[in-house]
Amino acid sequence: MGSGHSSLRPGGGDSRSARPALNALANHGILPRSGRNISFKELSVVCGTAFNFAPTFGFVVPNFSAKILKKSYWSDTFDLADLSLHNGIEHDASLTRLDTALQSDQSKPHLDLVQELLSSATGKDADGNPKLTLEDLSRFTAKRRADSQASNPGYTTSLFHRSLGSTNTSFLVTLFGGRVDQLQELLVNERIPDGWEPVVRERMGFTISSIAPSAFKVELGVKDTKAL
Repeated sequence: MGSGHSSLRPGGGDSRSARPALNALANHGILPRSGRNISFKELSVVCGTAFNFAPTFGFVVPNFSAKILKKSYWSDTFDLADLSLHNGIEHDASLTRLDTALQSDQSKPHLDLVQELLSSATGKDADGNPKLTLEDLSRFTAKRRADSQASNPGYTTSLFHRSLGSTNTSFLVTLFGGRVDQLQELLVNERIPDGWEPVVRERMGFTISSIAPSAFKVELGVKDTKAL
C-alpha cells in the first residue's frame, strides 16, 4: 500500500464495522484511521482508488448505505460502526461474524469462523496456492445459514439480505481473488496484503455487471447445496 499507508491496529476510541475491507482501509489510513466522520462522497472516491470501483458502482454502494442509515449521501458523514446496524447492511449468518444476538461487537472478526471458511477452500491458483471458489462460498454460506438458524432464536432472513450476503461474499473471489493467504490478512488482521491489486483491472473498473453473475452463482449454489 506504500509507505504512507502502513497498517495500524485501531485504538480504543476508533470506530470499526462489520465490513473487513472498510476496516482495512481505515487501518491503513486510506479512510480516516479513527473510522469517524467519513463522508459518503469520500467513501465513493476511496473505493474507486483502492478497489477500482467504477464511478457508478462507487456511487451506488455508499448511496445505498446512506439510505439505510437515513442520511444524505451528499452532505452527511458516518462512523464505520454505523454500518453494523442490524438488519440494515449487517445481517445474520455472516461468514466472518457470529450473529449480533450472539456477538454484540460486530467490529471484530470471529476467528474460528474465519479459519473454518478459509480451510474450506478447494481451489488452487496458477501457482498452486489454495484459493476459495464460488462453489466453496455457496457451501459455507449454506452451512452458516443453517447454523445461525439453529443457534440464534432471533434469527431473521429475507430475500434482500440473502442477496446482499451473496453479493458481499462473492467479493472474496471476484475482487480479492480468493487466495487463502491473502484473505487471511484481510479477514483476520483486516489489512490489505502486501502487493495486492484488485482482480478487476479494466479501465472502466469494477461494475455492478461485474459482480452480479458471481453473486447469483453463489446464491443459486446455496439453494442447490440445501437441496442435497
